[in-house]
Amino acid sequence: MTTTSDAPDIPDDGKASAGAAADLPSIRRRINTVLIVSQILGGLGVATGIALAAVLAQEVSGTEALAGLAPTATVAGTALLSMPLAALMTARGRRPGLVLAYVIGALGAGVVVVAAAVDSFPLLLLGMAGFGAASSANLQARFAAADLAEPERRGRAISTVVWATTIGAVLGPNIASPAGRSVSGLGIPATAGPFLWAAGVFLVSAALVLVLLRPDPLLTARAMSAADTSPEGRSLKAGLLAVRNSPMARLALVTVAVSHTAMVSIMSMTPVALSHHGAGIELIGLVISGHIAGMYAFSPVMGWLSDRVGRLAVIGLAAGLLCAAALLAGTAGPSHGQTAVGLFLLGLGWSAGLVSGSTLLTESVPQPARAAVQGLSDLTMNTAAGLGGAAAGLVVAQAGYGWLNVIGAVLLLPMAALAVRRAAARP
Repeated sequence: MTTTSDAPDIPDDGKASAGAAADLPSIRRRINTVLIVSQILGGLGVATGIALAAVLAQEVSGTEALAGLAPTATVAGTALLSMPLAALMTARGRRPGLVLAYVIGALGAGVVVVAAAVDSFPLLLLGMAGFGAASSANLQARFAAADLAEPERRGRAISTVVWATTIGAVLGPNIASPAGRSVSGLGIPATAGPFLWAAGVFLVSAALVLVLLRPDPLLTARAMSAADTSPEGRSLKAGLLAVRNSPMARLALVTVAVSHTAMVSIMSMTPVALSHHGAGIELIGLVISGHIAGMYAFSPVMGWLSDRVGRLAVIGLAAGLLCAAALLAGTAGPSHGQTAVGLFLLGLGWSAGLVSGSTLLTESVPQPARAAVQGLSDLTMNTAAGLGGAAAGLVVAQAGYGWLNVIGAVLLLPMAALAVRRAAARP
């Protein structure tokens, strides 16, 4: 069995990890508490900045046509930084990776403020890409919650951290206005104020994780594992090999990527479809709020179902909910109520897919390769969603919102087919 003395990469946490088995319940509670608080803060910072990102981009660029590039740059930054951060976590643990991600997010937010002050659109996009690192930290936190969770409670551990994002996601847009007013005397545009606040929130999150996320959950799990913990077993190549060799891991990767892509593509164009049918800003805001509630507020239910009835069953539920959402939203026309129900189901389906897919992915690969595989998962889902979001506008412009929903539903077929195939192959 591998001991902590055989793992040179974990000197700081090795001593704590060696005796961790004796006090696992207490360690789990402490780590989960830190992750939940940091997730609330991280979600608050991301939501505060994103609320006015497109408006700020329009002001700086001088054209509405480029406004959508700001959130796109954030998604691109999240995707591009996923693998480097995962590589750092693989080598040094969750704590350094999460801290660095929040610090990069804070620096990116600061660059956005500077770009707004000097009226530089390229600098703004660079800052938005760095800002995306905070989203990467929020995504990786769900895996940190699973590191030490009991196998029969792994889905609930992941879903609890996902649920914590609800608080920040709801509060963030509501403090964007006072954040804008707070910089009125500093020569900074009001629309850049939320990014200044976000930078402060990210730094608080980084400090919280740095000081309190001890022992490191990944290093503790690795020290308690009998698996090979050599650097070769933790490399990106080992992660890719682990996914290739595991049908369940491939299904999990497809589930997370497809669920996220379908959700982002449909959600991003729903405000446009609603406005075409006479909906005002207030009504659009209510529909999107209901969608966000579906995404996060019910994730503990999805985690409980994933643990009780199985990961494959919840993946099937995700496919069904997302297809129902596409059907309702795509055929709603002027019925704003039907669109609202469709978007709520879209959020629920995303939650089911993310929680069940993340749980299945974590338990389908060897422990040493998990961090690399999880980084690959976030890279895949954000790259696919970025491409899907960019293509969604073209589809709506050429064929209409209804056809976008048809395409979104078609994307779910491979995921559903793989889930049925894996369920049939299981004893």
